[in-house]
Amino acid sequence: MDIFAFPPLTWLLDTAYRGMAGLSTLLDPLSTASAALAVVIVTLLVRTLLIPVGISQAKAEQTRARLAPKLRALQQKHKKNPEKLQAAMLDLYRSENTSPFAGMLPVLAQAPVVGILYTLFIRPEIAGHPNELLTHDLFGAPLDTSLVHMLTAGPFSGQTLLVTGVLIAIMLVIADITRRVFAPAPVDDSPMSSPGMLRVMNALHYLTAVFAVFVPLAAALYLTVTVAWTLVQRVVLRRRYPLPEPAAVRA
Repeated sequence: MDIFAFPPLTWLLDTAYRGMAGLSTLLDPLSTASAALAVVIVTLLVRTLLIPVGISQAKAEQTRARLAPKLRALQQKHKKNPEKLQAAMLDLYRSENTSPFAGMLPVLAQAPVVGILYTLFIRPEIAGHPNELLTHDLFGAPLDTSLVHMLTAGPFSGQTLLVTGVLIAIMLVIADITRRVFAPAPVDDSPMSSPGMLRVMNALHYLTAVFAVFVPLAAALYLTVTVAWTLVQRVVLRRRYPLPEPAAVRA
């Protein structure tokens, strides 16, 4: 079943296509990789629109760090009664006008954008007309080809291997910097501080790079720009909304 056969989604995809194709045409005099540049500009626009959401995410992270001692106290008090623990935690979050899921909106808000970009660069036709975006490339690597597809279905392309490899390497470096700079302070007797959980949390930083292996190069480019933006934004907002010192959190 093709969900984009549903008229409202057909219109949405066609509108996104016309916007991307029009921007690419506008950028033709500036770059031979006009469609790739259009993807970068769209990414920056989306991230700019999400700045208020990023601020709310930083505030939520600050609030969670401040509430950590109270949450640990509740866990000790109700460790034998999960139902009371859950109710007490919800009451605490409610009293602070927040929730355990606060700050997830940036990830959720970007999911439709990645989905539309993915669709724009895999469909030979959009709303019944040929998809001209599939003719564009970045340094010789087609924007509609993923690394996995190239390696498994062919044809082999050294340009695709090189360009996608560079983007994935950039994402891995950014993920490692993010992991080191924003590593949570260890908390004694907390399940989140166990070696196994810490390994899981560290691995999550690299999921974007893994995901980029399977999506068209255009979507991988979007992911690269957005993780770079996210790192810079988090550094700036962490200075504006600093977390409590570890000693203060444990007090």
